[in-house]
Amino acid sequence: MAAERRITLIGAGLAGALLARLLALRGWQVEVYEKRGDPRLAGYQGGRSINLALAERGRHALRLAQADDAVMAHAVMMRGRMVHPLHGDVNLQRYGRDDSEVIWSVHRGELNITLLELAEQAGAKLHFDRRLDRVDFDAQTVHFIDDGNGHSHSIFFQTLIGCDGAGSALRGAIGKALDIGERVEFLDHGYKELVIPPTIDGRFRIEPNALHIWPRGNYMCIALPNDEKTFTVTLFMPHKGGATIEDPGFDTICTPQEARAFFERDFADALPLMPELERDWARNPESTLATLHLERWHLDRRALVIGDAAHAMVPFHGQGMNCAFEDCAALAQHLDAHADFGDAFAAFEAERKPNARAIQQMALENYLEMRDRVDDADYRLQRELELRLQQRHPDVFVPHYTMVSFLRVPYAVALARSEIQHGILLRATRGKHTLDQIDWPAVDGDVVARLARLPTTR
Repeated sequence: MAAERRITLIGAGLAGALLARLLALRGWQVEVYEKRGDPRLAGYQGGRSINLALAERGRHALRLAQADDAVMAHAVMMRGRMVHPLHGDVNLQRYGRDDSEVIWSVHRGELNITLLELAEQAGAKLHFDRRLDRVDFDAQTVHFIDDGNGHSHSIFFQTLIGCDGAGSALRGAIGKALDIGERVEFLDHGYKELVIPPTIDGRFRIEPNALHIWPRGNYMCIALPNDEKTFTVTLFMPHKGGATIEDPGFDTICTPQEARAFFERDFADALPLMPELERDWARNPESTLATLHLERWHLDRRALVIGDAAHAMVPFHGQGMNCAFEDCAALAQHLDAHADFGDAFAAFEAERKPNARAIQQMALENYLEMRDRVDDADYRLQRELELRLQQRHPDVFVPHYTMVSFLRVPYAVALARSEIQHGILLRATRGKHTLDQIDWPAVDGDVVARLARLPTTR
């Protein structure tokens, strides 16, 4: 039985560090292997995005790992979307009813270091500069290379868990041993990151407790606050633009000077906030966005992938990290409940795969909402009605964003209910301009008829 409590994790990013902490607290002997150097010594060398949105799903997993207090000490509250239209006034669209329903901006590097410290304190053993080179699943041996000095290292494993992100080396190794049905769908939009620095006296330049959005139809900018008083700005835009300046793309805006002219035209209020726009544009590359689909997440009892390694998604619902953290909590529970790794992995996959697919779909749909609809009068009226129906039917009509970000309703359930609720909102607001025009008896009847018999979201 003691041997069955040994587990090897590939990847010491966010999911790997959290899972290591969760399992170590449960008495597992956990070994973690990471291809990069220790960020506590060499500085954070992760992906390009430096901040993330933390919601209730992620916080629940952090609480299970006794890590929530340490993480939240550096988090910045975001009450809602601060919309900066091309024409018109800036307006805040709250995520929830009040400050009890918010999300939190967290710095990826700080979060990773915090979770690594906590994993090590719980007893997990961390090994850095160990890039997975190949796996012999029959001999249950994994081979690593230190890219710094070229040395190779080999270990025996009981089972492997791949927490090594969208480019997972373990997923690649499993794919050589088993047809995992891997499919990647690239978005025709990419992104480039920019920075809003603090003021000279060290303050935020704009409202800190919001996620700022500059929606422009087929493209947009967003900005998330960091606790060092900066904002991470991300421009999302098609890789290829059209024939006119009204249809820009990364192929048509190539130089820092062209970027400045573009911002002067389309993001005039954001431009003064970014004094180093040209430098950041030249320094930071254009990056791609994709959704990863797998038909199989595990190789019998020998290996499993979780988080982005199993279901990478586009970032537009802010749920990639939260979904991965939810994976960690679910896997820990299944490992406790099943004596055999294979049974635990199968049960975990059966639970999580439908939910991963649901949030992947919702993330793609949310991109259209963020870049095109948040500045639309019909959308704002539907959002008003959504909140009013929540008041009138509190346990029956639960807003989409509430289910996804403030509750732990399974993603698949949230998607199914949201599609029904969206139909109710469309029917009720068609041809209307204010809530005073709503036919309340008809809408109430629609809510009860379509939602009351569904499973509760609480």
